[in-house]
Amino acid sequence: MMRVLLISTYELGHQPLQLASPTAALEVAGYQVRTTDLSVGQLDPAKIEWAEALGVSVPMHTAMRLAIGAAEQIRALRPELPICFYGLYAAVTDDLISSEKVDRLIAGEYEPELLEWIETLGDSSARQLAASSIDLGRHGFQTPNRKELAPLGRYARLERDGEEQLAGYVEASHGCVHKCRHCPVPVVYNGRIRIVESSVVLADVAQLVAAGAKHITFGDPDFLNGVKHSMNVARELHRDFPEVTFDITTKVEHILEQREIWSDLSECGCLFVVSAFESMNPEILSHLDKGHTAEEAVQAVALLREHGIEIRPSWLPFTPWATPQDILDMFDFVIDNEMVGNVDPVHYTIRLLVPKGSLLLDRPEIAPHLVDYDEDRLTYEWQAGDPSWTSSMVNWQRSSRPTSPPR
Repeated sequence: MMRVLLISTYELGHQPLQLASPTAALEVAGYQVRTTDLSVGQLDPAKIEWAEALGVSVPMHTAMRLAIGAAEQIRALRPELPICFYGLYAAVTDDLISSEKVDRLIAGEYEPELLEWIETLGDSSARQLAASSIDLGRHGFQTPNRKELAPLGRYARLERDGEEQLAGYVEASHGCVHKCRHCPVPVVYNGRIRIVESSVVLADVAQLVAAGAKHITFGDPDFLNGVKHSMNVARELHRDFPEVTFDITTKVEHILEQREIWSDLSECGCLFVVSAFESMNPEILSHLDKGHTAEEAVQAVALLREHGIEIRPSWLPFTPWATPQDILDMFDFVIDNEMVGNVDPVHYTIRLLVPKGSLLLDRPEIAPHLVDYDEDRLTYEWQAGDPSWTSSMVNWQRSSRPTSPPR
């Protein structure tokens, strides 16, 4: 059977699930699969020579930009090697196909599309260019195959009570029912979600615990989109691994709507919640369609602390509508709510990305600020309403060594 090499460039410091999941699907179908994670290793010419097809995971903007560079290196070594980009950010551009840097772009639920693409390659040696797919599909999931991945010790760890603990990463669902306008998820999923069977999630947790994980990150765009399923997964995790803790990501509005679940989640081992606060400015929150207010963010912090759970907020300080006062308000919020240690410093440097297909592009409030599309950065450039603030913003970001937002 065909030999397939899967490459990851960046998954926020986690052991790459987007290598492990398709590896399982492809091997069940009879293909030979090898993997490389460029965040902890380098391109191996021997693996590239071995491969008959190459899949590159692009779950986020940073990964996509790194993937383009990796594909260019691989094209130089093996011009005839079929290359596919798969993952959330495969939907942001079709320029890679028109330039023949890649042969296939697959977004959404990519496992069945990867299988179909590889089967097509097996029928013909000709390169077949194809656009991205956003079909959710109806296939079942296999337990992710992590056998070729680097050990958990090479990835991000949880520091707790002065001790570093190995951490694993799983997903109980894909997609999101919400349509925040700056988020890439609704561009692909259009308000839909796909549940990962609890048996698959728990089997993956089991192998991560066997590998030494004492903490699990649920990387769902919003863990509480399917709250009944999510609670079942959390309870089963605690039943099977009572000493293992976990964290989730969810919106402020879900935190407040689901008040009754937090005592249960705390008892099951939930240590903290990642939530996209983005800004304290009501106008900006409205433009992004965040679905919460600054006051509700305060309420969410207090509610979770009643149950011993901390919030780790993410921020989007630099948007076309931001002012210096918005930055000060953000800092004041963090200080007033004793959250200095809860915020990753990179969040103070994040600048709004507006890739092709962004829901923001259809909004009149951003039109006056848009400039040109930057093909290298895969985003439309924009200017702040106050030109002097634009210069200050650029200087701040350069001095702070900004990075792209996770999603």
